[in-house]
Amino acid sequence: MRKVMGAWLVAVGMTLWCGLTLLAQEETKPATGDGKAKAERFEMPAHAYRVDFSVNELEDGKKINSRHYSMNLTSGERNQLKIGTRVPVASSQNTSQYMDVGTSINCLLQDQGDEFVLYVRSDFSNFSTPNEQHSSQPIVRQININGSALASPGRPAMIGSVDDPNSNREFQLEATVTRLK
Repeated sequence: MRKVMGAWLVAVGMTLWCGLTLLAQEETKPATGDGKAKAERFEMPAHAYRVDFSVNELEDGKKINSRHYSMNLTSGERNQLKIGTRVPVASSQNTSQYMDVGTSINCLLQDQGDEFVLYVRSDFSNFSTPNEQHSSQPIVRQININGSALASPGRPAMIGSVDDPNSNREFQLEATVTRLK
């Protein structure tokens, strides 16, 4: 039995060694023709960017509040920023579950020549003000803006806009892309 296992190990080892040798030879061969084979092997170089997000609150068309968030990212990679509080919420079985309250923004940036495509998922939540409370349980307000937009360097791109159903306020999410050196 040991001789059979030894023979199998030698056979597997030689197969792997031959495969790796062939792979190494393939990579060292010069490109033929017009160089297309070599160009196809290499991807576009990654670039670093900063994306500045603005969450604007408008009332009757006038800006009354603005929050700013920034993240550095590399083209083709997804990044996230998150700030908030984990709040215990009583469940029906005398246990607590936790709910995230705050801001979360996920972003993926892709180069498209002189412009960028931004894929953004955002969640903004906060507690209602004391004069809006109608029960002993806290009321959490939530805004989700998810979408994609074509952005030019240095110019704000609108990701999305939502109206508050309980007031005459509007919330807008904008993003501005800057290439880092």
